[in-house]
Amino acid sequence: MDLESLRSALTDIVLTPWGLGILGLCVGSFLNVVIHRVPKMMEQQWQAEARSVLGLPDATHSDPVAQAEPPQGEAKTLSLSKPASRCPSCGHAIRWYENIPVLSWLALRGKCSSCGTRISLRYPFIELATAALFAACAWRFGNQPTTLLWCGFVAALVAASAIDWDTTILPDDITLPLLWAGLVIAGLGWNLPLSESLWGAVAGYLSLWSVYWLFKLTTGKEGMGYGDFKLLAALGAWLGWQMVLPIVLGSSIIGAVVGIGMKLSSQLREGVYVPYGPFLAGAGLVVTLAGSARVLGWLGWA
Repeated sequence: MDLESLRSALTDIVLTPWGLGILGLCVGSFLNVVIHRVPKMMEQQWQAEARSVLGLPDATHSDPVAQAEPPQGEAKTLSLSKPASRCPSCGHAIRWYENIPVLSWLALRGKCSSCGTRISLRYPFIELATAALFAACAWRFGNQPTTLLWCGFVAALVAASAIDWDTTILPDDITLPLLWAGLVIAGLGWNLPLSESLWGAVAGYLSLWSVYWLFKLTTGKEGMGYGDFKLLAALGAWLGWQMVLPIVLGSSIIGAVVGIGMKLSSQLREGVYVPYGPFLAGAGLVVTLAGSARVLGWLGWA
């Protein structure tokens, strides 16, 4: 078998719904790490920047407690690769066979093998959701290398949504690279014409920016964060300016359905802020997998 035949065979295996579904399970496992650690890494960075601006000494030099060994073997400076994954309750180092997507959670019956602390159902949910979305990308975009780009797009939306849901923060480390990736891919001719991508980013950002300031000037309150502007700009860069309004409409519908569900289940409390980012991402995923022409047809705009 020559190199071209081998490459074709691998493509026929990997870039299929089953192949990308398995890849999605592995990526989803990594996304769980991203979702858990990125907010903590941001907090460490903010603290360091605040100390630098205020001229305060490093925490490890001024706080005797901080000079001690971190609890449960955690590193003083957190990253996506260090320290190795551990149980947050007892510090048990998670072995490789305890970290197999979905299967390990089932084998452990959703509990730490050392202390028996419950492991959140969200871990296998993120893995399965990412696998399903990767498989859907294979179905939507077919057996071609650019399908992997859309898988990366989907993975970024999953991570950003979960982080926003937990913290009401959309990290620039996710939204801005996603925005620039959409523009670069368009510039290389791998997706939309560059003009559609550029104006999609502009329309996405300015539309929510305008709503933000109109609401603030009218009520004196902030109705959303700047991360939402950047996320919609990124969606516009990937999907084009024509899809900005359908995404906003779709996010409103998704938000209303989720809000009603939370209200009926008594999870929605007075004064509690519900992040908008997951609804934008959800609408963006619907548009991505349905296709622009079909979405415009649904709205009667085709």
